[in-house]
Amino acid sequence: MIKFKRVHLTYRSEGVHALRDINLEFTKSEISFIVGPTGCGKSSLLKLIYLDAMPTRGQVVVFGKDTFDFRERELPYLRRKIGVVFQDFRLLPTKTVFENVAYPLEIIGASRYEIERRVPRVLELVGLADKSDSLPSSLSRGQEQRVSIARSIVNDPLILLADEPTGNLDPETSLDIIKLLIEIQTTRGTSILVASHDISTVEKSNKRMVRIENGIVVSDSNNTSNSISGSREGE
Repeated sequence: MIKFKRVHLTYRSEGVHALRDINLEFTKSEISFIVGPTGCGKSSLLKLIYLDAMPTRGQVVVFGKDTFDFRERELPYLRRKIGVVFQDFRLLPTKTVFENVAYPLEIIGASRYEIERRVPRVLELVGLADKSDSLPSSLSRGQEQRVSIARSIVNDPLILLADEPTGNLDPETSLDIIKLLIEIQTTRGTSILVASHDISTVEKSNKRMVRIENGIVVSDSNNTSNSISGSREGE
């Protein structure tokens, strides 16, 4: 579903070599974690997938197509297939939880019936069915991140990208968010890539983990110890 073939990425205006000779492949319905210290190139890798950046050299293939071959008019349709979760949540402060999650559906012109059908379903999945009428200011940080995740999957994307989804959370809540992402991948078959510097939490996931240092992939393996699983607990 996603392929990187000898990909290099340089931000010329800043003189930064973000990625060097990246060769990776992510298959359908897989969850993988891209780990490494801040500034190592994790976020840049995700940007190449949703075309917020283009490779300086090499080839990035998404849904079987070289990203350079996507025309500008195709980008909105491509991005509907890709959900993105950000570290800073990006919730609309004056809208309720329901309205925040419904917002992507409203943008694409979904009917009220479709909105009323989909939003409660994803709020139930992320454990926030009872917070539908709440404003973001009344939520914990973990709950805010759950709303952000719900909003990113309400369109039923084929790919979900999560950029440091546990970066602002305490260890226990971080673990709950990782469990939630695994549950989404398991129950919905979504292909998920998670960028994280929280290696100690990710190591417990028993999922594929790709380590990046200084823009280079240094390892790509599954960690089979200290597996986490099971239902979410309250925050």
